[in-house]
Amino acid sequence: MANQQTAKYTITVTLIMCLVASVLVASAAVLLKPVQAANKTLDFKTNVLKIAGIYNPDQTVEEQFKKVEVKIVDLQSGKFTDAITDVDKFDQRASSKNPELSEKLSAEDDIAKLIRREKFAKVFLVNDENGLAKVILPVRGYGLWSTMSGFVALDKDLNTVIGFGFYEQLETPGLGGEVDNPKWKQLWVGKKVYSESGDVKIEVIKGHVDGETPDAEHKVDGLSGATLTSNGVRNLVKYWMGDSGFKPFLTNLKNGDA
Repeated sequence: MANQQTAKYTITVTLIMCLVASVLVASAAVLLKPVQAANKTLDFKTNVLKIAGIYNPDQTVEEQFKKVEVKIVDLQSGKFTDAITDVDKFDQRASSKNPELSEKLSAEDDIAKLIRREKFAKVFLVNDENGLAKVILPVRGYGLWSTMSGFVALDKDLNTVIGFGFYEQLETPGLGGEVDNPKWKQLWVGKKVYSESGDVKIEVIKGHVDGETPDAEHKVDGLSGATLTSNGVRNLVKYWMGDSGFKPFLTNLKNGDA
């Protein structure tokens, strides 16, 4: 009898402890959710500032982000739109999964392996005393293991790259993960996206780009030992800088008709 009572007591205590622990874990998750969301937003803004080349670690991100004008673009028309009322809360990635806010891509068009492409995109403009100085565009596409999400920053000519990088990727460390290597990201600076005829010309090639490389101003070194990741980067840039991505918007912006 004593053993039975001991067993019941042990089971009861264990169940109570499990219940308390589950309540604590659930409560922590609820309480931490707003903090995690705030940190994610802060990290996103920091990456925008860094890609734009205007990040200053001695100032708060929120203060610096006041220099950035955030607008929504209709990717179909290539023009600014008021269709999204709350710009700050608009989640472009999430909208790509919403049938009402996105469209399914054909296998032929889906070179970045997006499956669906959102109808609206968030863009970031930096102005100076002379007007538009920089445009930062969100890009994403599949590499070897993951969807890589990042930004392309263009100079005021809307053709010259001044910044490039990813804020989210799960490629192989030391190989495809070298997309985060500052030296490799620096190779993009100064490259031209479009040819004189307006075609998307920029690409990641296999091997090294030097003065002897034809069209060197449009080409970036591939990542050694990471062909599939390099191809993924090439394809996502080609897609988002092309007709289905931001090219109509950049054309309109250049012509003062965005």
